[in-house]
Amino acid sequence: MYLKKIIHFLRQDYDLAVVPVTVSISFTSNLLCRIAKAKIRIGPKSLNDNVNRSAFFFDRRIDLNWKKYPDANVADFSLDILRPFGISTHNFSSEIYYDEKDTQEAKEFLQSFNKKEGKIIGLHVGAGKPPNRWSYENFISLINLLKEAYQPFIYLTGSTDDLEIIEIIRGGISSETKIFMNKGITEVAALIALSDLFITNDTGIMHVAGTTQTPQISIFGPTNPFNWAPVGMQKYFLRNSDLINDVTVEEVFSLCKTLLSNEK
Repeated sequence: MYLKKIIHFLRQDYDLAVVPVTVSISFTSNLLCRIAKAKIRIGPKSLNDNVNRSAFFFDRRIDLNWKKYPDANVADFSLDILRPFGISTHNFSSEIYYDEKDTQEAKEFLQSFNKKEGKIIGLHVGAGKPPNRWSYENFISLINLLKEAYQPFIYLTGSTDDLEIIEIIRGGISSETKIFMNKGITEVAALIALSDLFITNDTGIMHVAGTTQTPQISIFGPTNPFNWAPVGMQKYFLRNSDLINDVTVEEVFSLCKTLLSNEK
């Protein structure tokens, strides 16, 4: 059934099918592009001098090379697949569509707090890769500083995989902190959009937050933030070295104060 749906979707009449590439060439993506009923198919001829052996699936083939611009943002680099055809932009921000149902769920979640007024601050404390996780001690210290300074609504986003660290952090905080747990991408985006500030490790939710207009702080360690940090107004990252905990609580809190002093 799932395969039938994919085939039906791909066999619509398209003018153009494009396979963007970031860090690796995907045979599956190339094959899906070939199956698609499109007048023109554009894809990678090579990536970083590595030949794409399934490039014959495409009508137009483009050589891509991160090495030319090692600090380019992934959104900018991905557009190299289309620039040879005169398609470009200076706006590299991304968007996630969420509907009124998502927004209503986010509002109901915020209404569940015992307080009625205050800044709304969200944090994502987990990450799939351990080197991308700022320590729980740092998050506890930061949250306590934020609570003392602003008496805000504080919520944590995450999945079941993050539950252990979330509970450790909640145990180190004296006042109310709620969890927005195991929610869909659109629901999380809707909640972040209602927030005054979002703080996150370098992980998937960082990119979800990056689609909103909410001021954001992304904490980086081993990954190059110039490649992967969200771009846009009031989107900031902090990184001092490959060790994420070299970013100090004081640095993050200082940036929080700057962002929270601005009207959203």
